[in-house]
Amino acid sequence: MSVQVQAQEEDERPFLENVRAAMQADVRTDAEKARDANRKPIETLDFFGITENMRVVELLPGGGWYTKLLAPALREHGKLYEAMRTSNLEESGLLDEPPFDAVEVLALNAEVYRPEGARASTIDPFSLGVENIDAVLTFRNVHSFDDAGRANMHAAAFEALKPGGIYGVVDHTRRHMEEYSTENRRRVDPVLAIKEIQAAGFEFVDYSNLHFRADDELRYEVGRRSVTGNTDRFTFLFRKPAE
Repeated sequence: MSVQVQAQEEDERPFLENVRAAMQADVRTDAEKARDANRKPIETLDFFGITENMRVVELLPGGGWYTKLLAPALREHGKLYEAMRTSNLEESGLLDEPPFDAVEVLALNAEVYRPEGARASTIDPFSLGVENIDAVLTFRNVHSFDDAGRANMHAAAFEALKPGGIYGVVDHTRRHMEEYSTENRRRVDPVLAIKEIQAAGFEFVDYSNLHFRADDELRYEVGRRSVTGNTDRFTFLFRKPAE
């Protein structure tokens, strides 16, 4: 281990030390670990200011890539909640075993669906059913929804957060004001994202270039082999105004 890396680890906050330990856990697959260098979870969660004593909601956890890092890191002093499209996590049995058995699933009645003939999924107005949450995080999910679905997701996050609570959002970048096409359907205009999240009541705090990729020309669908794993992503931090 280099002196620089050793010093970095010694200087880390306890939460980040816990995340680093979770990254090495056997429960993570080789494929999940292979994405660490690209997704940069230590740096991303550090940018969002997550600490070990926070109550954190993750929206749309998918297969649980971030769940496997957040749950162990928050178990002792904080709390992790998962919400929206959590069936993969529940059916996998992951949440039945320590350290994941302390995770609580929220908004079971919040149904994500795609209207007939629609390009994107939506979700009706819903509540997460919790209050005074310290942080709500969502990774590469905003692009999944139509205008109404995005607005309802942001509103639910705002409602659940305590005054001063943070909303962290990462997603694939679309060119500003570019019309929908099959090549950008899983990308989001970052300017539009900021405006919509501000419209939900949030203050825009900061952005990070952690996931900036200069060689992603924003021309191709994120699943194409020429792009996948190297998409340009925006990383935004918002805050619910303090009362």
